[in-house]
Amino acid sequence: MKSINQLNNQKVLVLGLAKSGVSAAKLLHNLGALVTVNDGKPFNENPEAQELLELGVTVITGSHPIELLDEGFTLMVKNPGIPYTQPMVARALELNIPVITEVELAYLVSEAPIIGITGTNGKTTTTTMIANVLNQERKLGQARLAGNIGFPASNVASQAQKEDVLVMELSSFQLKGIEKFHPHIGVITNLYEAHLDYHGSREDYVASKWHLQKNMDAHDFLVLNWQQAELRELAQTTKATVIPFSAEEKVAGAYLADGALYYQDEFILNADELGVPGKHNIENALAAIAVGKLQNQETKAIATALKNFHGVAHRTQFVREVSGVKYYNDSKATNILATQKALAGFDRTKVILLAGGLDRGNSFDALVPTLTGLKAIILFGETKGKLQEAAKKAGISDITMVEDVVAGAKLANQKAIKGDIVLLSPANASWDQYPNFEIRGQKFMDAVNAL
Repeated sequence: MKSINQLNNQKVLVLGLAKSGVSAAKLLHNLGALVTVNDGKPFNENPEAQELLELGVTVITGSHPIELLDEGFTLMVKNPGIPYTQPMVARALELNIPVITEVELAYLVSEAPIIGITGTNGKTTTTTMIANVLNQERKLGQARLAGNIGFPASNVASQAQKEDVLVMELSSFQLKGIEKFHPHIGVITNLYEAHLDYHGSREDYVASKWHLQKNMDAHDFLVLNWQQAELRELAQTTKATVIPFSAEEKVAGAYLADGALYYQDEFILNADELGVPGKHNIENALAAIAVGKLQNQETKAIATALKNFHGVAHRTQFVREVSGVKYYNDSKATNILATQKALAGFDRTKVILLAGGLDRGNSFDALVPTLTGLKAIILFGETKGKLQEAAKKAGISDITMVEDVVAGAKLANQKAIKGDIVLLSPANASWDQYPNFEIRGQKFMDAVNAL
């Protein structure tokens, strides 16, 4: 970890705990900052706050008193999920207190170079692929997963050595709160409409994603999905060296041609050798190949890592096979596009789809063409009525509603015959019934494993 003194004796407010808030508070405390933590959860139900209090951090819980901002803070580090319209955040900005997210702290202390991965879909898979590619036959240091993938960036950065590299998944929420953050390699998997309830507009969402490259220069590399006109246009505005990837045409980077994956005319591996199915995973693999090559990884090592990669938890994750029926957990599909991509990897006539969840007010008309041809669909959660209408428009004859994913798994088992696929790919967030998509996916997997 770099020794920095710019935060020594500075009054810093950490707003919101969870993993990243705890990590940020501990790092700031170790850097000599005068840290105050403010979290909405009551103290007696807040083990994280209790732990920080024992370390000597000032802790205020149970509410967010706006007058707290009168105490002369020079910096606010907020939980990425807290919107900028939240009164404490809005007031901090009025007072010209800089508001950052925890990944900015990670950059400030990291001795290791950073590879930052963002995009609407495919971030977690691509991030994991890249780490696997860079760790394959690695002799010095390690590629360390960090960020939105579940490992607080500031914690990983504080432990990393110069020989390591941080492979950091970054959300739009995190990137909106950066100032000096500077990855050596940036990756944008794709850009679609998402999180408008947080950002307020598509323009703000895209601008937040594009922050990834704001401090990059010609010595850095920006790996972009060349299939998207929007990213081709944005590429004209960056100072970074752009490396394109495409599953649709030959480009001056990584591409798919005649069923094989290449990097600048060099054969890497055949597409059917990838350890995960689907065109979207070909795109993810192309991005990983580009990063591997930019990091001077051997071609054979890149190919081996991608052949041995069988997905990440809750992202088209193979659970098990029961009586010839294969079960997949894609609980991380929290929007329509993610479910479309998951279904594209299978013969839909054999798929029994489990879908539903939090109602954000959107319709599912865009999903209708992808649902066409499904063997059956099992629906749950707040959106099951809307999804039923979409399924009817798609001409699905077997439409059933159940209470939750556990009941859905049991019913799918009764409907399925040898050769079928049972796929949990909700196309919705989980918060109507489950605290997060991980718990939703685990409930499904537990039900499948109990069959």
